[in-house]
Amino acid sequence: MNITIENIVLIGSLLLFISIVVGKTSYKFGVPTLLLFLAIGMLAGSDGIGRINFDSPEIAQFIGIVSLNFILFSGGLDTNWKAVKPILKEGIALSTMGVFLTAVSLGIFVYYITDFTIYESLLLGSIVSSTDAAAVFSILRSKSLALKANLRPTLELESGSNDPMAYVLTIAFLSLVMNPEQGFFSIIPLFLQQMILGGALGFGFGVLSKIIINRIKLGFEGLYPVLAISLMFITFSATDFVGGNGFLAIYVCAVYLGNQDLIHKNTILKMFDGLAWLMQIVLFLTLGLLVFPKQIIPYVGIGLLISLFLIFIARPVGVFLSLMFFKMRLRRRFYISWVGLRGAVPIVFATYPLLAGVDKANMIFNIVFFISVTSVLLQGTTLSIVAKWLHVALPEKVKPVAMNERYFLDLPKSAMKEIEIPVNSFAVNKRIIDLHFPESAFITMIKRNGSFVRPGGSTLIQAHDVLVILLDKEESLAQVNEVLTDLKSGL
Repeated sequence: MNITIENIVLIGSLLLFISIVVGKTSYKFGVPTLLLFLAIGMLAGSDGIGRINFDSPEIAQFIGIVSLNFILFSGGLDTNWKAVKPILKEGIALSTMGVFLTAVSLGIFVYYITDFTIYESLLLGSIVSSTDAAAVFSILRSKSLALKANLRPTLELESGSNDPMAYVLTIAFLSLVMNPEQGFFSIIPLFLQQMILGGALGFGFGVLSKIIINRIKLGFEGLYPVLAISLMFITFSATDFVGGNGFLAIYVCAVYLGNQDLIHKNTILKMFDGLAWLMQIVLFLTLGLLVFPKQIIPYVGIGLLISLFLIFIARPVGVFLSLMFFKMRLRRRFYISWVGLRGAVPIVFATYPLLAGVDKANMIFNIVFFISVTSVLLQGTTLSIVAKWLHVALPEKVKPVAMNERYFLDLPKSAMKEIEIPVNSFAVNKRIIDLHFPESAFITMIKRNGSFVRPGGSTLIQAHDVLVILLDKEESLAQVNEVLTDLKSGL
């Protein structure tokens, strides 16, 4: 079946519906939902029962880049800076040096067991060198897997921030494959430019985005997530336009925004959470449609060998060497090594050689696809089991509330107080968003002149207002009073 304007909506909606229904029940059988989405796409493709003829790496790459924007941005918004800060150095080491070492060690192995040139081998290693944010975020959160110490924020920080490094390495070695006379050291300026500009512009756009979201008056709550989407794409495209790494920029921007007080923050977070799932489904369905299973069969043997080397040797080498200067228990290092999930991102990166016309591009694409499927199937289905084996999982009764869950839990609290705002209060004529209320307190209602006002981030506090506040505990009342009286709280 050929995709046309007349049937694309019907086909797309049916595939999306089937993916959601099947994905909902997949975990009962221990199968990651992302693998189901991929399988449905393959079944609907030209070699499957759907016979949908889709053979466009250009469109697949475009969909992949747009999807990764949403997935990385959503993951960044859910990143708790307080949880990440203690393991920031470890996360950066894993997402830079760890990715580089994984790419090089796997590339050298591929060079010795295939007829690839050294640059082609390193290109393949670079494409599959990073852990996949979509796979890690969705599997960890869908399984509600609670881990000891700072393991979970370490894994989420690594997966959310290491795609930029893999992207730089992929582009760099792709240029060397096409122009081998350039030499290895020619990629160093590109790496520095991409990472420095990406990080700096990501933070800059984060600060600017906060100002825009909190200052602009749109009138409708539903427009604020749309505004956030536009700022996300501006951050990515503007950074990429000046030669920086757009993926790193949007992740840094999102981490900053996710830890700031924003107007209608819950609405924005919920919207991006749903969009991230939509993009994951669309991305895996698209890549499933792009793959021709018959073309993968000849590479099963070599693909399995490379995949096993990546899982059991290259990934642990990258993890252990990049963490060698940090204090961390051995079993935690082993678990980080095991959560080296490869998903859709390597497949998206594998479209770059296809579009560049590299001789072995088709072989690289099929091997990468096989590696991704093997990784999600083998590692994704055993995360909970391995966590128990290594004694890094928390018992069910002491599982903490996940960061994204805390954002959405507006109610209930355990205590309620009413506070009247005096005429000389600092809070008078201030927006609620500018008061920086503690997370342990929530304004549920405002009594004003005999009527009730539903509070929002942009609501102005007036003299003699009575704030109805829900608190986690009685002790939180002191923090609230401090916020309402401390002149520094508004700076």
